[in-house]
Amino acid sequence: MARFGGLVATDLRDVTRDPEALDSRGFWAVSADFEGRLTCARFGEVRQDPVPAPVPGAWRGPAAGDWTSSLDRAAYTEGVRRIRAHIARGEVYQANLCRVLSAPLPDPSGADVDALTALLARGNPAPYAGTIRLPAHGVEIATASPELYLRRDREVVTSGPIKGTGRTAEDLLEKDHAENVMIVDLVRNDLGRVCATGSVSVPELCAVEAHPGLVHLVSTVRGELAEGAGWRGLLDATFPPGSVTGAPKSSALRIIEALETAPRGPYCGGVGWVDADRRTGELAVGIRTFWIDRAEGVLRFGTGAGITWGSDPEREWAETELKAERLLAVASGTYEASGKAISR
Repeated sequence: MARFGGLVATDLRDVTRDPEALDSRGFWAVSADFEGRLTCARFGEVRQDPVPAPVPGAWRGPAAGDWTSSLDRAAYTEGVRRIRAHIARGEVYQANLCRVLSAPLPDPSGADVDALTALLARGNPAPYAGTIRLPAHGVEIATASPELYLRRDREVVTSGPIKGTGRTAEDLLEKDHAENVMIVDLVRNDLGRVCATGSVSVPELCAVEAHPGLVHLVSTVRGELAEGAGWRGLLDATFPPGSVTGAPKSSALRIIEALETAPRGPYCGGVGWVDADRRTGELAVGIRTFWIDRAEGVLRFGTGAGITWGSDPEREWAETELKAERLLAVASGTYEASGKAISR
């Protein structure tokens, strides 16, 4: 099954890794790992069905103290310093440095990401929240993403890159605005590879958007697909999303590979839906995203920050903690919708 906002898709008909399928027919749930593995699942039934209220005991999450990080504080801050050295040498302007958090599930066989989605809808509502549950195909994702990767309405394509995070708008620095502008330029370039010449525009730059527990700077980039372009061309031109890689993208990806010690998987990839019949779709950047690793019996979650020359290593570590804090509490059962911590 798959759930996106108030839509629920059931009756699985087909699963493929071919992006050409997204321009064929039917309703598809889409998951693209950061490393490039694409899973497209076509469903026979799609209906309106709001996210249900959480059922007590339906989700048994990890203990709050059991989370471990692929990069600890010392390794992460050293990574920030190394990226600044790359910037000083002119190799990159910005790179996103991420870490993957993992914790053992108390009952892996009974874990249901849709039950986690119900908790997230209450504790951390998000505009691009969703579930994809395909255990036979290695995809079990619950996302509370605030970030639009690609929205398609026939030939019009929109992206909403996020760069800049603080607890309040007053926390946002000049560095955050500069970082956002850099990534907007990268997204414009990516869309320009698949859109009609002269059609790419920036309707909104560095708008402040409030989300549970924090604020983001969000911009909007829009273009019209070139004649004959479809989902394969869109993904080839824009993936992985610019906001979670860096600029230039090729240099940032090389640096990320050298510094990060765990694959990102669904985190920082793309997750969402495509209606091939109506030529519409909406993919989120896979941030604020949980996924179940059945082989290890663990729940995973990613967090990261964009690093520029103006980055302070300790501040960037704190940003990754801020992004994870509320969501880990929801998944571990130590957070209530009121915002109060509860004991297990």
